[in-house]
Amino acid sequence: MSNIQISQVLAEMRALQARASGIADAPQISPQISPQTAAQPSDFANIMKGTIDQVAKMQNHAVGLADAYEAGDKSVDLTNVMLELQKAGLAFRAMTEVRNKLVDAYQQVMNMSV
Repeated sequence: MSNIQISQVLAEMRALQARASGIADAPQISPQISPQTAAQPSDFANIMKGTIDQVAKMQNHAVGLADAYEAGDKSVDLTNVMLELQKAGLAFRAMTEVRNKLVDAYQQVMNMSV
C-alpha cells in the first residue's frame, strides 16, 4: 500500500469522522496528497479494492520467490525472500487493522440513536 493511498484512506476517514461529529470546517484532504489526487473524487470501494489487490500481489510475489528458492534457483537470495515475506505479512496485517477499524466505525454508527 503506497503512502498516497494510505493518506487518501486516512483523509476520507477524517472527513467522515468530522461530518459525523458535526465539525463543519474540518480539513477535507491530507497535506500529503498531491493536488491532482485531491481534485479527483475518490471512490472508497475502489481504493479498498486496489489496496487488497496490491496486498495479494505482494503475497503472491513473496510466495513465488520462496518457491523458487526452495526449488534451488540460484538467482534468488534468501534475504530477499525473507524481506518480501515480511513485507507481505506486514501489509496484510495493516490491511486487516484498517478493516477492523472500519467495521468498528460502522458498528458505532449503527448503534447511534437518531
